[in-house]
Amino acid sequence: MKMRQGYLWAAFCLWALTFPLLQASSDGLVRIGLKKWRLDYNRIRAARMARRAKSIGGVVKSMYQGLGDSDGESVLLRNYMDAQYYGEIGIGTPPQNFTVVFDTGSANLWVPSTKCHFSIACLFHSKYNSRLSTTYIDLGKEGEIHYGSGSISGVFSQDNVQVGSMAIKNQVFIEATREASLVFVLGKFDGILGLGFEEIVVGNATPVWYNLLRQGLVQEDIFSFWLNRDPQATDGGEIVFGGVDKRHFKGQHTYASITQKGYWQFEMGEFLIGYQSTGFCEAGCAAIVDSGTSLIAGPTAIVTEINHAIGAEGIVSQECKEVVSQYGNMIWDLLISRVQPDAVCSQIGLCNFNGSQIESPRIKTVVEEEDARGTKVGNEVWCTACEMTVIWIQNQLKQRKTKEIIFSYVTELCQSLPSPMGESVVDCGRVPYMPDVTFTIADKHFTLTPKEYVLKTGEGITTVCLSGFIALDVPPPRGPLWILGDIFMGVYHTVFDYGNLQVGFAEAMQ
Repeated sequence: MKMRQGYLWAAFCLWALTFPLLQASSDGLVRIGLKKWRLDYNRIRAARMARRAKSIGGVVKSMYQGLGDSDGESVLLRNYMDAQYYGEIGIGTPPQNFTVVFDTGSANLWVPSTKCHFSIACLFHSKYNSRLSTTYIDLGKEGEIHYGSGSISGVFSQDNVQVGSMAIKNQVFIEATREASLVFVLGKFDGILGLGFEEIVVGNATPVWYNLLRQGLVQEDIFSFWLNRDPQATDGGEIVFGGVDKRHFKGQHTYASITQKGYWQFEMGEFLIGYQSTGFCEAGCAAIVDSGTSLIAGPTAIVTEINHAIGAEGIVSQECKEVVSQYGNMIWDLLISRVQPDAVCSQIGLCNFNGSQIESPRIKTVVEEEDARGTKVGNEVWCTACEMTVIWIQNQLKQRKTKEIIFSYVTELCQSLPSPMGESVVDCGRVPYMPDVTFTIADKHFTLTPKEYVLKTGEGITTVCLSGFIALDVPPPRGPLWILGDIFMGVYHTVFDYGNLQVGFAEAMQ
């Protein structure tokens, strides 16, 4: 139990964000450097929570080739534990420097304020002082952003913002006067600079990226990310605003069209484990590419199958195993009788059903902890366990396996369910023997090797390896949703093409 608690605490910390340092370069690009830090298991979970909190909980909130060498502004990034990538910006006249996460999963800019007196997070980070800026404008409006595991609130202000050598005039941002989350205490970053679409912005503020375009500060309406996964490297990565840097990728980018503005969302095809179909995304899955997410997040049912295949282990979900033992035969019979899968759990009384879909107000992982909602939460856990069991049995039925084999396999999957925050641990010695995993985007395969999707922390007997796949269930209408975070972007250089509403991926140079 003590070892398991250690895993959970370590996982709590792998979610820290990163900041860059402004540097000059002989090639004319302005780079914001990312610093490399030793992977600290005690910060993994904080970083993980930061991402879950930020963009997925919801904030109260054609092929394009020939991009050529970058003529845009290049911002170097710092890399904290391969989990946080962050860079430096300036706000005010003269500029006050802050480290921010350049986050494609949100759209607002916020930094701590000197008016923040009662939040511990503000004590450990740089704070904006409006009195020191000659270009500050008080907008007289309060704002609040709610995250899944915390929130920030403050006042909307306007001032000039420096990103690389680009000077943005009259940028609206939030001076955070309250940061209600341990995530912000442990994070290496001061604030967040959102690069998502204005559809998810809070308070009708114009996002930084939109102002870069409207003020003519970039030559092309694209920006690109290169994330360095080499823990020994000095530079942690690079963002190029208005272009790409050909030194950081091989070949051509493969592009997928944006299907819904807000996040950078696109349609993802089949997901493969060891080059074998999982059957989960045969008809397509919604996915977003998100620089603010450390790992790769997906629906609990399929992430559990992935972690089972690679030998990862989380906390055993008793509810899941009880569903299999008590309701497995009923689920089997209903599926054999061709009852619609999304109606099975309602027919056996574990979920509500409105005639077209299961009504699960907020689907979470099966290992969701009990809280003040008591019985309601308990019912959701049983409903979610049932939904996953239906998915697993249905997938196995397609392979014409026997009932005994299917039930044995599903029970094993229950034991592979991730921990309450979604993380799972793998045996470091098994990494070379684990299967590759493959995403299909625009009919092309994008493969990650075990070395690329496992994060290692510590040394010697204290070494711990974390699966790069975490469970996160996003309910309709936004979900189900896959989130391709830094693990994916570190392997595949990513172009965010705002002009053509598409995202592109090419093999990254390391």
